[in-house]
Order: sequence, then structure tokens, then C-alpha cells
Amino acid sequence: MVLRYSIRNILLVIMAALVLSACAAQTTKKSETQITGDTFSGAETVKYLATGVADRVFFATNKSVLTTASRDTLRKQAAWLRENKDISVVMEGHCDERGTREYNLALGERRANAAKDYLMTYGISGNRISVISYGKERPVNPGSSPLAWSQNRRSVTVKAAG
Repeated sequence: MVLRYSIRNILLVIMAALVLSACAAQTTKKSETQITGDTFSGAETVKYLATGVADRVFFATNKSVLTTASRDTLRKQAAWLRENKDISVVMEGHCDERGTREYNLALGERRANAAKDYLMTYGISGNRISVISYGKERPVNPGSSPLAWSQNRRSVTVKAAG
């Protein structure tokens, strides 16, 4: 009986360590060099990234509420879009692997719409922003860990085709 309690205590300590490391991973600022994936293509990529503006924002688990860091990134995107009035964008909503396909498609859409709505509050016409949700179908990190999940819970701004 004493052995069972010892193993349980060890498992509790391990679980607590995992939770703390997941929290630390989420609060670490992610740079564009750390996270690869969908970005503008061609000449727009060079010009866009040269401004120092990230093309993606991140979300908490099961949330579509913009964080302070996300709002800051979107304000910078809005400034760039105001300078480049001929560019239309697609807001892609993404989720981590957990949850059903249907749930993640709906959550990804809410995330993309949250980013779109925020850009619109900074004067970007809704006609220039379309929304698509990929749910969990296009992970930027295919891993199954708290770090991978935090990288996959995102909205990405990409140049619209055409």
C-alpha cells in the first residue's frame, strides 16, 4: 500500500512538471524563425517579412479570444495592409490535433474570424479579407506535445490568390 502511494506521488510530480513546462512553452514568444509554415509567397513574402511583422497569431486551448500579443501583431498587419491597398488576404484558422474534426473546423473558423474582425476595426475592408478554417488538418508541427499543440493553435494571414 505504501508503494502504491509513492508511485502515485511520483506520477503527480511528473504531471505537475509537464503542466508547468506547457505553460512556459505557451508564454515564450514565438518568432517567425521558430515556426515555419504558411506565409505570403513570392515578392510579397520578402516585403512583408522585411517589415518585421509576423504572419500568424496564437490562441489558448479551445479559445478564439485574441491575446495582447496577437492584437499587437494584427495592428502591425493592419498598418501593412493599409499601405498595400491592392493586396487581399485569407485568414486561415488552425487547431491542434485534439478534439473532433467538426469541433476543430468550427474553432478554426472562430479564430480566423476573430483575426479578421480585429483587422476590420483598424480600417481594413472586410471585402479584402476572406476566412477559411483548416481545423486540425494542416498542423505546422506534427508532434503530439504541448509545444506542438501551442504552435498549431493559430490564425495565419496569407495573400489571397489572384
